Amino acid sequence: MKTEFDPNNSLSCVYWNISEWIVDGCSVLKSNSSHTVCSCDHLSTFALIMQTSRPPESDSPLDLLNLVCVSVGLVFFSLALLTFALCQWSPGVNNVARINICISLLLAHLLFLLTQQFLSLIRPQQVLCAVISGLLHFLFLSGFVWMFIEAVLLFICVKNLSQISSKKREVLSSGFLCVIGYLVALVVVCVSMGLVPEGYGSEDCWIKMDKGFIWSFLGPVCVILALNLVIFIRIVITLYSTLKNLNAEVSQMKQTK
Repeated sequence: MKTEFDPNNSLSCVYWNISEWIVDGCSVLKSNSSHTVCSCDHLSTFALIMQTSRPPESDSPLDLLNLVCVSVGLVFFSLALLTFALCQWSPGVNNVARINICISLLLAHLLFLLTQQFLSLIRPQQVLCAVISGLLHFLFLSGFVWMFIEAVLLFICVKNLSQISSKKREVLSSGFLCVIGYLVALVVVCVSMGLVPEGYGSEDCWIKMDKGFIWSFLGPVCVILALNLVIFIRIVITLYSTLKNLNAEVSQMKQTK
């Protein structure tokens, strides 16, 4: 006796990757009660997984903690953005980097939160999932680029305590910083997409881990963190030297602080 199953929302085309079955790069082209056609963009050992009964969906404690943390982060990013945008303590202080750090991370966390909440609806739409992962890549990476820009601005401020205003007008205008802050991240995403077009759109609508594509994000982040560490050490050394040789005049002391 031949048994037929209802394939709706119960079939997955998968391939074997070292120790587990993975769906990345494979999709169901068509399916009915008797057969299923799969499509994969690479060679491997393939299989068709059928789920005859849907397990009850329940939020794990980790998912709940993730939701709470991201939501709290959104609140504080919004408060920080308002603070930097509305409060100018000194005309010589350039807040453009801090404002754009908040904007990039606020949008990235908001998109991440919405994606995770509607993941079951977004995941079947592979193009939409890939677009979202590309946007997340761009927003998070631009946040790190702005962190590097903020470190450079702080170094210039410490290095040229009395000439920071003129220096900022010459080479560090807000428009110039915005171009650098977002263009670098955009170039990285475009180059990554051109080299590995199928690298975006994992199960969680993020960068795929296979083929080392995750380094298109981790690589620039590691470079920026290393440069920021070098700049931080240089700032401490410069500041210590400046304070050590500082003139005892009160006005000069206030400016250095």
